[in-house]
Amino acid sequence: MIAFLRLAAIGFVVLTVIYWLISVYSRSVRREALERRWEEEVAEGAAPEGRDAYIRDGMRAYERGLRRRLIGLVYVVPALVVIFLIWLNNYS
Repeated sequence: MIAFLRLAAIGFVVLTVIYWLISVYSRSVRREALERRWEEEVAEGAAPEGRDAYIRDGMRAYERGLRRRLIGLVYVVPALVVIFLIWLNNYS
């Protein structure tokens, strides 16, 4: 039982680091896309303050979006795989 708890604790820490890295990367990609879109489509004659508001609104929409929630599967999928493998090992 202690070995399982150690596996769970180490797994949680590793998955948290992976989640954080994916989250930071995804946010930076989204922000770059918003900046690029502003430069290409919206920037003609717009004030620099509008750029900040445009990016801030886009990032708010990202935070409520599906992609942000799907990153949470970093915790769910490995846990389900480990549970399935334990079940398969014990009951097959």
